[in-house]
Amino acid sequence: MSEPLFTLPEEGQPEAERSGGQPRMEKPDRQQMRIYLAALDDLLPGDHRVRLVWELVQTYDLEPLYARIKSVEGSAGRPAIEPRVLVAIWLYATLEGVSSARELARLCEEHLAYQWLLGGIRVNYHTLSDFRINCGGALENILTKSVAAMIREGVIRVEKTAQDGMRIRASAGASSFRRKPTLEESLKQAHAAVEQLKGEQEEEQRSAGQKAAQERQAREKLERVKKALEEVEKVAAKRAKRRDLKVKNRAARASTTDPEARVMKMSDGGFRPAYNGQFSIDMESGLIVGVQASNEADTHLLNPMLDQIEDRCQQLPQEHYVDGGYRNNASFEAASEKGVTLYCPIPASYSAHSQKQAQDILPTDGSGVRAWKERMATPEAKEKYKQRAATIEWANALARNRGLYRLLVRGLRKVAAVLLWYALAHNLLQLLHIRSKMEKLAV
Repeated sequence: MSEPLFTLPEEGQPEAERSGGQPRMEKPDRQQMRIYLAALDDLLPGDHRVRLVWELVQTYDLEPLYARIKSVEGSAGRPAIEPRVLVAIWLYATLEGVSSARELARLCEEHLAYQWLLGGIRVNYHTLSDFRINCGGALENILTKSVAAMIREGVIRVEKTAQDGMRIRASAGASSFRRKPTLEESLKQAHAAVEQLKGEQEEEQRSAGQKAAQERQAREKLERVKKALEEVEKVAAKRAKRRDLKVKNRAARASTTDPEARVMKMSDGGFRPAYNGQFSIDMESGLIVGVQASNEADTHLLNPMLDQIEDRCQQLPQEHYVDGGYRNNASFEAASEKGVTLYCPIPASYSAHSQKQAQDILPTDGSGVRAWKERMATPEAKEKYKQRAATIEWANALARNRGLYRLLVRGLRKVAAVLLWYALAHNLLQLLHIRSKMEKLAV
């Protein structure tokens, strides 16, 4: 019998013991040179979601953003990044739960989907951050025109809408809130700091860039304190109208970090600086038709949202669904005068010591409040109200899942821009879903 080419180990013996040597393994060699010849379009899968985002962004009217570009042919200056690319980047980032401009800039360097959108363009986080918060008007225009187009196509009818708010943590600490006397003293100090920096001569150990940064920081602090003084007056004026003496006599405060933020009761029962983000959704299609950023309670935000829906859709909904936080007799009367039928639960009782029942019709009730109480006492209205949770609360939950629980921007204008990005991202996916269903039905 011929000898084997190599000696076989004994059965059941471990590999290391069989050979008596070290295990053989493939180890990485990161110094080896490789050349990859492939286009970005070939590297990205054909069914990747980012392609759908780019396809839908092509339909947006971005003329207001193009009109802002100052770099033109035949003049000096660096070419601007195409606004359509930046819109697509932020929409895709919002869908992926990315809310930080720094994190997005890192992904643009490392992630294939963002590299595909950029197509070789380089972008820094300053550009991304500025674009996100400074195009609120253009985003409003995109939302309005896209909703109008869907109404013309018959995708939505805006007959039944639902509204809900969510408290979003502001980018300010609780310790940044100050009373008026403290703010006035801070204003004096801020003025003094600005004047001191203006009067200082150039120092050898401090560069021009450092001096400019210090002056900018001092000016920004001065503006924030001025704004905080304005806001503390607004808070004091509102509290003076309250009936609750405990709240009425409480000293008004405003934040020196984010003056327009307010201390609000959050979903966990705690109180923290926050904003009230409002969405209104078409209940049949699941598309957002109203977006509002506020620092007020829900009771003041019903009719402003109805006005916004009317402006955007050129019609008012026949039925509007809200939760108990929107109960306000004046708002209900105004909505009734507009011809909107409200669905809102009747409270269990007014208070523990009141003899009146919440559903009782009072002599002071107007026709709108009477109609609401009579309507919500019926089993049909209670059954219809159950539809609300599956629509607007679903949309809010999706926004939370995409990272809308803490804001990285300050001020109502910037918060409104952030909410618009979330609304457009929501509508983008929902519209794709609707079109897919329509295509299946057509087949």
